Amino acid sequence: MLQLVHGAARLRGIHTSAACSALKLAYEHFKPTTPSRLASDTSSVVICHGLYGSKQNWRSMARAMARDYGVPIYTLDLRNHGESPHSETMAGGKVVMSVALDPELEDARVSGMISVDISPAVGDISTEFITYTKRMIEIDDARVTTRTEADDMLKDVEEDEVVRQFLLTNLVRSDDGTLRFRNPLRYMLPQLEGIGSFPYAPGDDQTPAERTFTKPSLFVKGEKSKYINSRNIRPAERFFPDFKLVKMDTGHWCQAEKPHEFKGIIRSFLEK
Repeated sequence: MLQLVHGAARLRGIHTSAACSALKLAYEHFKPTTPSRLASDTSSVVICHGLYGSKQNWRSMARAMARDYGVPIYTLDLRNHGESPHSETMAGGKVVMSVALDPELEDARVSGMISVDISPAVGDISTEFITYTKRMIEIDDARVTTRTEADDMLKDVEEDEVVRQFLLTNLVRSDDGTLRFRNPLRYMLPQLEGIGSFPYAPGDDQTPAERTFTKPSLFVKGEKSKYINSRNIRPAERFFPDFKLVKMDTGHWCQAEKPHEFKGIIRSFLEK
């Protein structure tokens, strides 16, 4: 669930939910290595990960983007992820879309929005994430000392090794030598059912959307993924009228499965 915004001014101090107080988030800044700039109205690109991701997952991609696009790239750790503070509330994986629609955001701050394999539709979170979280809590309680032990405990809830290794990137070693997840899993578990919500109403054929973002917006869909589908694409069109959908022959993690193609799609969007 990757999302990006590119803007004419750097984003600072943004929070997207009245229920969530602002927190200072951990981030990394990747400086361009070429004087050429991809687009005159893009001063930076901000990347936000999805559930159980972190800024470290995007280090290689962000470095390549800064080099090839000629613009600064910022990768964030959202609350309860990576090195950012923990909180009993969180907004979920639709943060960037919410930011673009935020009425308190100055119009000049964001010049475009990209959402990778997630739509702004309201819907239940995939049950697999609840299953993952419960098992991750069990791994914490087991006080394992090796990644192999943790991986073995995940195997009966997730067969795909790539997905398991993604989840295990969140393991850190404690002072006593045991491994634990850096995410506050017991805070997060009761919030997961609400993560499928969205702060604005999409409207319908008779009623306009509560908010619209009229600048260019790109939605990248993994063809083998169900996160964007024929039922939930309509809210994206209503919230983001200057909307383009690009499909990739991938699953949910488009950028990980075909990074070169993904980077080219983003470049084409920024150039226009």
